Amino acid sequence: MPRILGLSGSLRAASYNAGLLRAAMELAPEGCPVLPGSIHEVPLFSADAEAAEGLPVAVKTLQAQLAEADGVLMVTPEYNGGIPGVFKNAIDWMSRGEGGKAFKGKPVAIIGASPGGFGTILSQTHWLPVLRALGAHPWFGAKLMVSRAGKSFDAEGTLTDGAVREQLRAYLAGFAASLG
Repeated sequence: MPRILGLSGSLRAASYNAGLLRAAMELAPEGCPVLPGSIHEVPLFSADAEAAEGLPVAVKTLQAQLAEADGVLMVTPEYNGGIPGVFKNAIDWMSRGEGGKAFKGKPVAIIGASPGGFGTILSQTHWLPVLRALGAHPWFGAKLMVSRAGKSFDAEGTLTDGAVREQLRAYLAGFAASLG
């Protein structure tokens, strides 16, 4: 049974992207669960801290989840036209030591939600050189960028838009099918 590691690049509990990940967990195809990882406890990267203390527990947990997953679903916000620093920081930590090997050849799908009119197209595009550097395989089978997200989510960050839910269901089905 293929398993997908789901990562939200937002730390805010009621964020659109945390809500999009929760919806993905709910709408995942039978037999291919989306299992959430958390970047909340990942500290700012410091090679000095790594040399002195080793990898933080939160990073080791994410690395283990990555190694066990057949694919990764990155749910990315877009901040100032690019990728969120906190999300990039977590991915950088995850690539340290043996973790970098777990990205090699790993299928990665990228989705996101934004209050803006273009969704997360710039953020999703900015992730591509990072994924290339990691040796991951971006999945290009479909696109999902939720624009004007305030109309699709409630105040708690729950995806309420039926059309977007169906788009997400179809997106996940396509990604799951690509995992075999």
